[in-house]
Amino acid sequence: MNDTQHPIGSGFTAASTAGDVLKGIDLSGKNVIVTGGHNGIGLETTRALSKAGASVLVGARSPERAAPALEGIERVEVDRLDLLDPASISAFAARYLASGRPLHILINNAGIMSGPLVRDARGYESQFATNHLGHFQLTLGLLPALRAAHGARVVNVTSGGHRLSDIRWDDPHFTTGYEGMLGYGQSKTANVLFAVELDRRWKADGIRGYAVHPGIVHGTDLGPHLAVGEERRQWLSDAELRAMGIIDESGRPVHDPDRELKTPQQGASTSVFAATSPLLDDIGGVYLKDNDISPVDEPTEINFGADDNIRSYVVPHALDPDSARRLWDLSERLLGT
Repeated sequence: MNDTQHPIGSGFTAASTAGDVLKGIDLSGKNVIVTGGHNGIGLETTRALSKAGASVLVGARSPERAAPALEGIERVEVDRLDLLDPASISAFAARYLASGRPLHILINNAGIMSGPLVRDARGYESQFATNHLGHFQLTLGLLPALRAAHGARVVNVTSGGHRLSDIRWDDPHFTTGYEGMLGYGQSKTANVLFAVELDRRWKADGIRGYAVHPGIVHGTDLGPHLAVGEERRQWLSDAELRAMGIIDESGRPVHDPDRELKTPQQGASTSVFAATSPLLDDIGGVYLKDNDISPVDEPTEINFGADDNIRSYVVPHALDPDSARRLWDLSERLLGT
């Protein structure tokens, strides 16, 4: 296990915003890609990085729907990217490489959460295919641009939900016995393991990998849901959200960052911290939460919205270097590379 997986005393807290983290950091001349960077945490990530001077390309399934949300943000473009469609991913990466621009920061932010079993055209379970395999293919496709930056960072937005499941090595696509939240947990474990192995393989090229737990962000634009990155799915009723303390009696979101109930600006902060902080210049392959490196915790039952915020500390199965190598090999086989 990575001996750097422990807090470093960043000086930031769970309440810090993306703007707080970026104070004094100039990203002029830096190129960034944010998948799903047009709503929720992704939008706040895009906005903060642009304000610091970066040029940001947003990958979205529907650029036409994404564009209005990005109006007024400087140095932002949007391009079509469907993480469930290998051809779309390859085309997106090819267009970026053809531009000749180096890529300094890649934030793999988009994703889906739980719901009924859905399979892609290959028969792969959609959460694993979108949250992990899609970003894995995209990152490998962008490798020449990441190398050209001569110092790049890849940030995978994961979740405390990684505690729900290790990789289901014998049945990652749930050919039997599907459970939506186990599928979600597997995909979030994959996000962390991908960062661990990416950092091991590519740090000699100046490319570092990070996995980020942003906290719990409740949105109101699409009805009751929890959002992590671009993930938005109504999977809890108002009564359940009130019982968990995520919304109040009037249905308004409760913001209590010490319990990881965050605003979008607070939720985006750890992604931005991973992408830009000089405190991480010599550190990679780690899982971060609340703008610092997470301690390692023993596995316990996860309970989103409970008072015990220890639930989202990283657990050992998501950091295991042998599992990280095994997942990389499995991912290449599944992609046919």
